[in-house]
Amino acid sequence: MRETLTVSLPGPLRQNLDRMARAEGVTSSEYVRRALKADIFRRALRAARRELVPQARARGIYTDEDVFKIVS
Repeated sequence: MRETLTVSLPGPLRQNLDRMARAEGVTSSEYVRRALKADIFRRALRAARRELVPQARARGIYTDEDVFKIVS
């Protein structure tokens, strides 16, 4: 189900949005949807890192090579 959200943007920001959307070949709405999805993903990834990195460090895992040694 789609819902509409109205957002007020200052002129220069709207112009940048329109320019970036055209460069991507999408509508401004689609560009904003993608930007929101990407931001939500990045926030979830950072949250997972905050939780998992200390657990990895406690097990002596610091690098990709450390991970590869364990899974090989």
